[in-house]
This record gives sequence, C-alpha cells and structure tokens, in this order.
Amino acid sequence: MQRLVLFDLDNTLVDRLDAFRRWVTEFTDRRGLGDGAAEWMVRLDDDGSLPMDVFFGRVRERFSLPEPVEELWAEYRSELPRLVVCREPVLRALEGLRDAGWRIGVVTNGMEDNQLGKIRRSGLAERVDGWAISGAEGVRKPDARLFEIAAERCGFGLGGGGWVVGDDPVNDVVGGRAAGMRTVWVDRGVAAWPADVEAPGHVVADVEAAVEVITASG
Repeated sequence: MQRLVLFDLDNTLVDRLDAFRRWVTEFTDRRGLGDGAAEWMVRLDDDGSLPMDVFFGRVRERFSLPEPVEELWAEYRSELPRLVVCREPVLRALEGLRDAGWRIGVVTNGMEDNQLGKIRRSGLAERVDGWAISGAEGVRKPDARLFEIAAERCGFGLGGGGWVVGDDPVNDVVGGRAAGMRTVWVDRGVAAWPADVEAPGHVVADVEAAVEVITASG
C-alpha cells in the first residue's frame, strides 16, 4: 500500500465549528442583531450541514438585511479563514507523518476562496503535499473523483490505496471506501454513527489518534 493519507479539512484538520461561532458573534455584534441572534444562527447552520446560500437567504429574511445573499456569503468567505485554527498537536502530527515518508493531501467540499484561505491561514499549506477543493474542481465528496484529484496532486493514483481521515460518515468514510482507501472516522465525541451506513475501518477522537492508527499500520 502506498504511503498516502487524504484528510478532510473542516472539523477534522481545523475546528470549523469554533471558527463559525466566533464569526457569528462578530457578525451579530457588528449589525446589532440583538439577544438570541447568534444562537439562532448557530442552530440554523447545523454544524455546516445547511448549504450556505440557503443559510444566508434565511438570515437575510429573518433580520431584514439589505445586502443580497451573494454579498453576505462573499463577506463570510473573506472573513472566516482568519478565524480558523489548526491546533499545534495536529500540525506536529502531520509533520511526523511526512518525516516518516507519507504523502499528505487535503480533500474538502466548499468554495475555493474560503477553503484555500483556511488551508493557507492555518499553516496547513506548508505541511501537506496537495489539495482538492470541490468548488475549484467541479465535483464534490463523496464522489471518488475528488479523492483521485487530491491523490494525483500528492504524486499518487488511487490504485495503490492509502487512507482517508474525516468526520463525515458519508462524504469521508463512504466516499473514501468507494475510492479504494482505508478509512478512519473522527467522531469528535459529538455524533453517533448512522445505523444504515457500513462501519468505518477505525474510529478515533481526533487527528492525532488517527495518525497513530496509520503509522501503526506500517
């Protein structure tokens, strides 16, 4: 098996939910939206599961905002990357993988400007070998083609196998398995595995534990 690991970005390598909550606080304070607005927006977002064009459409309607949805969404994409943090233990774990001869890629759904900003601002760009962003490639996880693009940017094809690590049961685990990769689910301690989805190869709490599983595999 080739030494290739493809990581999901949001809520795997970086804490998207924490960054989103901080952005919401800034957004509601700046506009004076009142008590309860921030909590409502976090619930509406549903940990990133609601498409952002729908999200901003509902936010605009609820608070009678004058800006069009496209402008609100673009503002969000320009602001969120500066709030995203990749924890030092994660950065060190990635460095350890590369030192051990592994090639590392990021495979993520999302708009190119937003996701690329996160990769660069968080320090990940210097610690991975390539990435594939759905908004740039025109294909989304769980489609195996996005995994294939990421693998090729790391100098490999999917035929040699490897690992996929992520927090989404369908996008990351089902998608990774369909791409011929071994899978690690990062459960974050906040979710139960869907009963109608085949179990992942491994379950861990964070990226550091995933790296331990991968390196132990040889």
